[in-house]
Amino acid sequence: MKLSLLVPIVLTYFIFAFNTATPTSKPNIIYVMADDLGYGDLSCYGQKKFQTPHLDQMANEGIRYTDYHSGSTVCAPSRCALMTGKHMGHAYIRGNGEIPLRDEDFTVAEYLKQNGYHTGMFGKWGLGQVHNAGSPEKQGWDEFLGYTNHVHAHHFFTNNLWIIKEGKTVIQPIDSLRHSHLYVMDAALEFVKNNQAKPFFMYLAITMPHAEVFAPTPESVSPFLAANKTSIFPEIPFIQKAGNYRSQPQPKANFAGMITHLDRDMGRLMELLTSLGLTENTYVFFTSDNGPHQEGGADPVFFDSNGPFRGIKRDLYEGGIRVPLIAWGGKVKKGLTNNDILANWDFFPTVEEIVGGKKSSGLDGLSFASTLKGKSMKKKHESLYWEFYERGFDQAVRMGDWKAVKQSSKGSKIELYNLKKDLGEENNLASQYPDIVAKAEKSLADNRIKSDIWPLKR
Repeated sequence: MKLSLLVPIVLTYFIFAFNTATPTSKPNIIYVMADDLGYGDLSCYGQKKFQTPHLDQMANEGIRYTDYHSGSTVCAPSRCALMTGKHMGHAYIRGNGEIPLRDEDFTVAEYLKQNGYHTGMFGKWGLGQVHNAGSPEKQGWDEFLGYTNHVHAHHFFTNNLWIIKEGKTVIQPIDSLRHSHLYVMDAALEFVKNNQAKPFFMYLAITMPHAEVFAPTPESVSPFLAANKTSIFPEIPFIQKAGNYRSQPQPKANFAGMITHLDRDMGRLMELLTSLGLTENTYVFFTSDNGPHQEGGADPVFFDSNGPFRGIKRDLYEGGIRVPLIAWGGKVKKGLTNNDILANWDFFPTVEEIVGGKKSSGLDGLSFASTLKGKSMKKKHESLYWEFYERGFDQAVRMGDWKAVKQSSKGSKIELYNLKKDLGEENNLASQYPDIVAKAEKSLADNRIKSDIWPLKR
């Protein structure tokens, strides 16, 4: 055969082979968790005072979940539930405080490392420090830049963060006049760029919009200032007290600036994934660690941060534990809304199914991987369970449409709500449904194992 005839045939073969090749790489996974972002703080979940167009786009191009819950109503236990796949009745860390994860606690980061993933965590860890078993490098992280101590993470202007170097978590000096979120976000985007050729898991635990209420840059606040530099919102200046958050003369403008800055950063992340050709092989999840706070000048009532729900951070009503969840990229079905009852301890088993690895034992979560394709869940929760300690001993359980709340400050009597008819948990139906109350009491007991660190009474 003449060479002139052979060349087109060979070229056609290689073009066909290239176009029909299937990727062998496992999908990348990115889990972004804001700090104290309320259900109603995004415009795709009802926010009216400002807009979050990039997260709205993410929801339009992916799946918006309406009944997703945090692991707890405060920081550390919620992050423990996420990392270990265990709810508050079984988790080791059930409240705030400097109690670290143990060697025997198995995290989703460790699981993914065992399955060939490079892992990176950026932002607020809060589950252990360098001198104990909870230090990031001991819990599955290859790379880290951020805060180890959750109290330290309350403050954006600091002279140091922490970083993993040569397999150990060490101090990383930074400019105390530069907002720490800027360092965290730069490190996260760099991680994606540096690891695009191999499967990676990134946990981006953004420290906003938690107090203190300071937006990362003046440009972040400027859309919420009039020409004379006064806030477009009715402001009540926040005055610092000893050992507290920094004074903030325009907390509402800065709060809106924090969330809209976060939104733009999510746009940067999506744009980067698209430019690197990683969108189709990267699952991105966006959520919050618990409901909205009111410290440092934050005003969840003005911004309607808890949406249609009752309560805020530290409450076990839905406003304290129901949070946004948006899934985007990967094989996620576009333009869907999902109403399945889920919690962040479901992320671990979902990752297992996405990766196709061996299933871990002892997890409380259920995989919602099938919903990412627009299909029904293979199994649904009989109940979701929470407990909380800062006001004594409070418990809550979700059983389908029914929600039971039990608070020691109210005599530990069951409050019962039908969330299908009463999202705001305004009508206590306990006296009308004693059989459901009895079922809830049993579920509260059955979902809990004894903990010496977290006793029934504190």
